[in-house]
Amino acid sequence: MKTKEKILNRVILRFPSLSENERFARLAVSGFVSALDPAVDEISEIKTAVSEAVTNCIVHAYRDRVGEIKMEVRLLEGCRLYISITDRGCGISDIGKAREPLFTTAPDEERAGLGFAIMESFTDTLRVRSSPGRGTTVTMLRTLRTKRTAHDTRS
Repeated sequence: MKTKEKILNRVILRFPSLSENERFARLAVSGFVSALDPAVDEISEIKTAVSEAVTNCIVHAYRDRVGEIKMEVRLLEGCRLYISITDRGCGISDIGKAREPLFTTAPDEERAGLGFAIMESFTDTLRVRSSPGRGTTVTMLRTLRTKRTAHDTRS
């Protein structure tokens, strides 16, 4: 998802697809966004969307191995937040089917199949790009309700 909005700040993190790093990703994104002083419910929703995207990488993309997850977070003009989560795992052959609520590739593991639905409900825009055998990128955009801007946080 290309955006023409001016980038005010950004961070790129790369970490192994270990379950303990899901929590790290949640904390990292909430810490980065906190400069804009968003509402508590906004932080919670953003953390949940990130959690779902990272968990999908851990559980589905790298099912039998540890791989790398890349997370890029950008603060854009107009209190816009851009989050991209990328893996180089198995990929998704049918994105439309994967985005259907209750669909899961791991039914034996008591997965609800709601990851994409949750991400979509907590963001303004959700885009999923994937290629079997090459990986998946989930991109989320959200406008924050805060009145503060990234420029206000600079001293």
